[in-house]
Amino acid sequence: MTPRATYRFQFHKEFPFARAQGLLPYLDRLGISHVYASPVTVAAAGSTHGYDVIDPTRINPELGGEEAFRALAEAARERGMGVIIDIVPNHMGVAGGGNHWWNDVLAHGPASRYARFFDIDWSRKLVLPILGDTLPKTIAEGQVAVERSDGIAEIVAYGEHRLPIRDEDQAEADALPLAELLDRQHYRLASWRVSNDELNWRRFFTINDLAGLRVEDDVVFEETHALYFRLYAEGLIDGVRIDHVDGLTDPIGYCRKLRDRFDAIPRDDGNRAYIVVEKILAADEPMGTDWGVDGTSGYDFMEEVSALLHAPEGTRPLADLWAQLSGRSADFAPEELQARQDLLAWQFAGQLDQCVDAFAALTAGAPELSGAITTPMLRRAIERLLWVFPVYRTYGPDAPETDEAIRAQARARVERFIPPGEAFVVDRILAWLAGDGPGERASLAEAVRRFQQLSAPIAAKAVEDTAFYRHGVLLSRNDVGFDAARMSLPIADFHDRMRGRAERFPRAMLTTATHDHKRGEDVRARLAVISAMPDQWRAFIERCRADTLALSEGVEPADWYMLVQTLVGAWPGEDQAEAFVPRVAAWQEKALREGKLRSSWENPDTDYEDRCNALAKSLIVGSEGQAFRNHLIALLGAMEPAATANSLAQMALRYMVPGIPDCYQGTELEDLSLVDPDNRRPVDYAAREAALSERSHPKIALLADLLAARREHPDLFTKGNYQPLSVTGYAKDRVLAFRRSHGDATLICIVGLRLWPLMDEQGRVDWRDTQVVMDDGPLSVAELLDDRSVWYRVDSAA
Repeated sequence: MTPRATYRFQFHKEFPFARAQGLLPYLDRLGISHVYASPVTVAAAGSTHGYDVIDPTRINPELGGEEAFRALAEAARERGMGVIIDIVPNHMGVAGGGNHWWNDVLAHGPASRYARFFDIDWSRKLVLPILGDTLPKTIAEGQVAVERSDGIAEIVAYGEHRLPIRDEDQAEADALPLAELLDRQHYRLASWRVSNDELNWRRFFTINDLAGLRVEDDVVFEETHALYFRLYAEGLIDGVRIDHVDGLTDPIGYCRKLRDRFDAIPRDDGNRAYIVVEKILAADEPMGTDWGVDGTSGYDFMEEVSALLHAPEGTRPLADLWAQLSGRSADFAPEELQARQDLLAWQFAGQLDQCVDAFAALTAGAPELSGAITTPMLRRAIERLLWVFPVYRTYGPDAPETDEAIRAQARARVERFIPPGEAFVVDRILAWLAGDGPGERASLAEAVRRFQQLSAPIAAKAVEDTAFYRHGVLLSRNDVGFDAARMSLPIADFHDRMRGRAERFPRAMLTTATHDHKRGEDVRARLAVISAMPDQWRAFIERCRADTLALSEGVEPADWYMLVQTLVGAWPGEDQAEAFVPRVAAWQEKALREGKLRSSWENPDTDYEDRCNALAKSLIVGSEGQAFRNHLIALLGAMEPAATANSLAQMALRYMVPGIPDCYQGTELEDLSLVDPDNRRPVDYAAREAALSERSHPKIALLADLLAARREHPDLFTKGNYQPLSVTGYAKDRVLAFRRSHGDATLICIVGLRLWPLMDEQGRVDWRDTQVVMDDGPLSVAELLDDRSVWYRVDSAA
């Protein structure tokens, strides 16, 4: 069954399949067509997200196992609903000893049947960076020992890491000196500090607990996907969302293979599998239409609609305010460059070495390059390209049109960093990335793979997990897949993108909240108002700075400013202030450590973190923070009408532009969440069911109305075209209007944007003579929107 609208559930031990089954009547009444499930296969014990899969061949017993999943799927089917699942082809969880495949590799080394499943360099022992110190010191402290379980000897580190011992060493495992026993194994225990430099297997980003999978191998592909194909064949799922597709060796080839395998499975209902990919698109990066997928999982739409809500007039004033307060760059580009340089040197040195070695081997196999290119030249060229690479990755010969533009952009960006006389090395690497040039084809494929599987994590970790925590012009522009260099998206550009969606990816997923977002959709909608009121915001900040100067002693002004933005964006009300304190403290810890300026995960500065936490607590609940709270509450009261307008506009567009809308769990009411795990907190579904019945909240009331329209006119929303409508008059730059048509049905939508400058103190909007141009006469925006930010109408001859 083709999805009409999805609802995302984050499954874990405390929220199993049975809980979701109990909520199906509510979802059906809301108008949802598909449950969109987080990973359902066996994950590490106690996992709260499911992406640390340890067995992709079985459904997680912690969630209820296959019986409970089947019950959920069948109950959904009885209501005319379906299920889509999140799959994780890129990596597996390898911590804690629960992964049978990984354990077999540790026990048998290259001879293991599963050695081919993981991306391991077997020229040396597999490095396990799980120790807190050197191996001799750890042994001397008694932190590593041999224990037997059911007669089988194991290495146990710190009482939690259980590692297999070779079969050949089982008999004498208890008698051998521990250092000698360890020296015989296929793995080498090492300090966690060496992982960035010495790891000889591909991990997910910088997470040592997640090992990369080689799904490009047909055997690995079939074994890791057999469950999904069976669930689809049995009608228990209607499609999949592919996690981190850019981590794979050949994303396009993988997607095409997956599509072919699903298409080859007959379904009595005639369903064609719905397939979307988690793909972060850089600013203005196109995605090829020949992947065999329905589109992305929606981060690109989240960026587009968020940028649309931001007003361009805030661009320079807010950048100047940030630079003045923080002493850091007003522009994002220098922060991104520095973060890329830092991360490549600090956390990806080992992977960079492997990439350079692969290109050196390629060069050595090309006699015509003998003596022309040295290994240090290759290193300089590769690292400089990675400093400026404009997208997550390229895709090689299968994507000639998109890749050519990316390589050209990379070449232009890297020019200023190329050492004198070495431009030809950069050009040679870019040609190799296109699949052209000298050298053995196998060596070329390996070198290109190494580069592509390094450029993606560099982009993700440097931008989203570093620079976004260093750059604080306006935090609502710092989220997954966002272009922080751009404050606002012109209405005309949004129209162009939506027309492109209708033509290229009419079934792509649309989302504004996910398990990965850094701020909830309504936090971003509220903060977006600031872009339309930069002068009032500066005045607010100057008052707050003066009132909190003594409280802020010892806290960097940049961290103070990002804290204030967070309090403004996520303030839940004074009645929830006490519970807000630990949430903000958790956000602060993550923000400071990800930023890597005053603290880090590797070397936490807990004294500084404590000062920041103390400041936050004072501002949220302390008597000494009362003056700040008075300013905050007054500001939020003034912003509330514009913030609500943003929230409803965002939701309306998600459900009316081309694509398949997703509602992340709980966000049918106000979503003031922060970065994970805050965005995975338990959801009060009783409150949401009551709000739906009583239509007591504008957000869920609008959602229900939009979903009812989608249920009544499914083809209009899934197949309809997209036609921008002209707007004239006083506030023409604050209105987005469009028409969608299919068959005898037509949708007209009008949305007010960036409304703060048009609002009076009561939140009424001055539209004056603003009109939407129609063939049969103009529509008065003042009459249609009145005190609302959204108006729509569906007409059907039927």
